[in-house]
Amino acid sequence: QVQLVESGGGLVQTGGSLRLSCAASGRTFSSYGMGWFRQAPGKEREFVAAISWSGGTTFYADSVKGRFTISRDNAKNTLYLQMNSLKYEDTAVYYCARAALARGTPAGAAGDYDYWGQGTQVTVSS
Repeated sequence: QVQLVESGGGLVQTGGSLRLSCAASGRTFSSYGMGWFRQAPGKEREFVAAISWSGGTTFYADSVKGRFTISRDNAKNTLYLQMNSLKYEDTAVYYCARAALARGTPAGAAGDYDYWGQGTQVTVSS
């Protein structure tokens, strides 16, 4: 059983920064791609960023490209999302997720992921 626990959310002003973390249990973290998604009130969950199992490949939603950076530390079983130049529209609950297939780079569809964290709230004040 894999458990994912997000942390680092909070309240920040427009233009500010936050760093989210996702701690994973188990010994298979380094074998799987990971992703971040978010869900704003009244909206569907949307893809934010993904990273390959090795960390060598990343990709982002157009809405966060150039402002957010996804990274991972396989020695610490931890996934990160550095968020800079935050906008009001970035307000959402942020979820980390593990890719369903090992040794690959997950895509942006929620169906590509099989384990999800409980989410952490990010609120950007205008």
